[in-house]
Amino acid sequence: MKVLVTGGAGFIGSHIVDRLVAEGHDVAALDSLASGKRANLVGAMERGARLHEVDIRDRSIGTLLAEERPEVVMHLAAQIDVRVSVADPSLDADINVAGSLNVLTAAKEAGARKFIVASSGGCIYGEPKKLPVKETYRGTPDSPYGISKKVLHDYLGFFRNAHGLDFTVLALANVYGPRQDPTGEAGVVAIFLGAMLSGKQPVIYGDGKQTRDFVHVSDIVDAFARAIGRGSGTVFNIGTAVETNVLELWDACARAAGYSGEVKFAPARLGELERIALDFSRAKRKLDWTPRMSLDAGIADTAAWVREGLRA
Repeated sequence: MKVLVTGGAGFIGSHIVDRLVAEGHDVAALDSLASGKRANLVGAMERGARLHEVDIRDRSIGTLLAEERPEVVMHLAAQIDVRVSVADPSLDADINVAGSLNVLTAAKEAGARKFIVASSGGCIYGEPKKLPVKETYRGTPDSPYGISKKVLHDYLGFFRNAHGLDFTVLALANVYGPRQDPTGEAGVVAIFLGAMLSGKQPVIYGDGKQTRDFVHVSDIVDAFARAIGRGSGTVFNIGTAVETNVLELWDACARAAGYSGEVKFAPARLGELERIALDFSRAKRKLDWTPRMSLDAGIADTAAWVREGLRA
């Protein structure tokens, strides 16, 4: 079928494009290339995928989707940095709310049947009282980023009820893997490995006891592929249900990188959670999805990719 992926040249989006092309779908990627990279899509474009360089806030999105006429839209384009959202909530809302609505409206008008969204399982629930957190938990986000992601769920419900545009929300844990930017502000696995393999000293913000749920990008891609035909009108946590604290992650990355440097600490940053892990039992029941990549194997996979990039 015809599928359009926003943020399709980015870390997660490009892996999804690769999977869809391999499965024989007719795929268009949409990306502003502000953080996404054309190089991520070279293989997919050689096999017929198309890349449209455009910001999701641009009004030309309507014309573009009318021409592409996708049956399914996978929406991953976003402002993803919690700290940016805290510093500039208006920018975060402009991209993640107004930009998403621009794409959502264009998808409806182009006759798409389904809209699959990447949400944030690490931010929409706030600081849960019980872990792993279920989708039924009614927490309050602690950052503008979490707010902008959570409000989109309600807009999706409106578009489904008012216009018949089906949706599935995938609330992602902390995603890591090849193509994640080791010099960026988000993505601690890639940042740790990038610094360690370059002989630099990474920084842990806070005491390192804060926990996250780390899920490999290959498992995320599998969830998106399964959501094409399942999960109507439903929010799914996509994680491992396992808490890993940052000090444990540091040790795992140091082993993979052969790094023996000391840990450097800096003050904790505003808007960051203390603990999170996602219950994925709903995804197991309704999407037949479970995470397959272990953390050690996933970190080794990511370290190999970072090494290759440093040699290039």
